[in-house]
Amino acid sequence: MEPTEELIKLSDPGEVGREEHTPADRLVVWVSNIFAWLFPILMIAICSQVVLRSSGMNQAWLDDFQWWLYGAAVLVGIAYAVTTNSHVRVDIFYDNFDERKKARTEVFALAWLFLPFIILAWDVTFHYAYSSVLANEGSDSPNGLHNLWILKVFMNVAFLFIAFATWAAYVRNLEKLTDAVFWKQLFWAFPSVMFIINLTVYYSIWWYLWLTGPEDMVQRDVGRAEIFDEYEIGPYDIEYTIMITIVVTLLVILLARGSARRSSAK
Repeated sequence: MEPTEELIKLSDPGEVGREEHTPADRLVVWVSNIFAWLFPILMIAICSQVVLRSSGMNQAWLDDFQWWLYGAAVLVGIAYAVTTNSHVRVDIFYDNFDERKKARTEVFALAWLFLPFIILAWDVTFHYAYSSVLANEGSDSPNGLHNLWILKVFMNVAFLFIAFATWAAYVRNLEKLTDAVFWKQLFWAFPSVMFIINLTVYYSIWWYLWLTGPEDMVQRDVGRAEIFDEYEIGPYDIEYTIMITIVVTLLVILLARGSARRSSAK
């Protein structure tokens, strides 16, 4: 790498490989550059609290504020690192790969390993944020920064932003291997697509049973419905919702492929 490129990589990773970036990638970089300003604000908040505490004027809300700033900046920073490929990685082997092998590695890592985790994290933090909103959660300290639910809701939304950045990076790398039409995007990201469809299937069934059930039904009763039971296949137990998910995922991919063929035939 040329010295100038190395300097850019260290000072502004968002400019590295900019010619390959899609509008989605540039949007991620733009949003991340705005949130990057939270770090100098965080530094000021930390220094201010050190001075105030040493003077006997500790401000509990300032401690909370530091966590708010740090949490928001780091979560958005994950999306930035994915887009700019500036995350920590073991480059002993990767650096010696040819461009196609690097692209295959990125496709597998992003769509088969990282994105499913982000989808799972979004699902978990959705309930986490929802409970916090219902409780109108605040700080543990009477003088702390209240409305803690705002940070938890932001955490949940941030995982959507990370997922957006991951998908954009995945499609960009897939383009190096094949014509990344929509059905191929779905096919080569099969685990991620299946995770999304599984959430859709599960919550659609759950809400349908909840809304159409008897008035005395409680949420625990919904989870005990037969549709959420498991089906024995030899030594294995597979949930009905998983079986439905696999079928629906395959159908979605096949329909997307059929649609692409019809469009190309016109």
